[in-house]
Amino acid sequence: MAALFSLLPFFCFIQLSLVFFLEASGAGFTVDLIHRDSPQSPFHSPSHSRLDRINNAVRRSLISSQIQAPISANLGSYLMKISIGSPPVTVLGIPDTGSDLTWTQCKPCVQCIDQDTPIFDHLKSGTYKPSVCDSPACKALGPDYFCHRDACVYTMSYYDSSKSIGELASDSFTFGSTSGQEVTIPNVTFGCGYQNAFASNRTASGIIGLGGGELSIIRQLDEHIQGKFSYCLVHALTDPNVTSKMNFGSNAIVSGRGVTTTPLIVKGNYYLTLEWVSVGDKIIQYEAINAETGQEGNIIIDSGTTLTSLPPKLYGELESALKEAIGSQGQTAPDPQGVLSLCYKNGGALKLPIIKFHFTNSSVDLQPSSTFIDVPGDLLCLAMIPSDGISTFGNLSQMNLLIGYDLVGKTVSFKAADCTK
Repeated sequence: MAALFSLLPFFCFIQLSLVFFLEASGAGFTVDLIHRDSPQSPFHSPSHSRLDRINNAVRRSLISSQIQAPISANLGSYLMKISIGSPPVTVLGIPDTGSDLTWTQCKPCVQCIDQDTPIFDHLKSGTYKPSVCDSPACKALGPDYFCHRDACVYTMSYYDSSKSIGELASDSFTFGSTSGQEVTIPNVTFGCGYQNAFASNRTASGIIGLGGGELSIIRQLDEHIQGKFSYCLVHALTDPNVTSKMNFGSNAIVSGRGVTTTPLIVKGNYYLTLEWVSVGDKIIQYEAINAETGQEGNIIIDSGTTLTSLPPKLYGELESALKEAIGSQGQTAPDPQGVLSLCYKNGGALKLPIIKFHFTNSSVDLQPSSTFIDVPGDLLCLAMIPSDGISTFGNLSQMNLLIGYDLVGKTVSFKAADCTK
């Protein structure tokens, strides 16, 4: 059941929580991705340093490390601000690129999650329309629904014990704008949740489905964005007032010198095919096969997952290659939090090598600033981990890369960029 996989935590990943704001621009959309600790975020804490943000996220992720077979972004990795209904009611959802159905808490709520914004009351919306049980939208849920007096009741369950049960419906979705303008999309299918639970305390209203399935927001906006979206993530230690960007539609096309493109396999999640990893002249083949996608699609690419995870054999060979390349200039030390395997003392003085990820028809150079992170104790650690579960290309590895998805052309494009600009 796809929904059961869609919110699995990604091992011990650092969660970079962001708030989304949407801005209309021509035929496309542009989104500011604001770090959860930014002064613009409701979660801002003035006492936290930029290094604290990473270390706090590591501690939060330790709970996630107990979950095997991860599929998509950890709960709480992002917050997306949208409004639903007429008149519009603001909700804060957790975007999940591995989940399709968007749902929010609704009145009357039998079991509710604490949230900072008012719970959506569909009786006060003039554009709310329940979905009937034989509708295409209801059938698109697959096994995750049942019928009650011709109403379509969805049932979303997740491996971390999060859940939502409620009525499938459609309503107008309004996206706020930093310029003061608003973009309203009518008849968006979503879930009106009456019985909801997250595995840990959250203040979000629900889930925003950004996966590749029929009911995802990406698919439902296809008329406007033609299956295209892109993002450019600034470095994790960048001034939190500097925002990352996410683009949709014509704004999302990645072009120009230095662009490299690889096939995209969409099966609920976004998969790429990693053929080998290299450090200098040392090439390490990826031998694992993903049972879900066969020979193709052995690694998930996800902007909501932070650390990159690799099969233990490949990771072990990569770590050995890095140790050989760094040589005697660095002294290894254990990560005090016990999360990361390869750490060096006084890492600021090290000359670190570029790690190259070679996907099908596409080689991407990962700079040391996106593959090593600072941790307490004046240590510099490799931001990758071994895992027996599905491999993931995490967002630290994606920093300062403009990454464009084309769900129609079934490709992902990469281009080195200064994402602060």
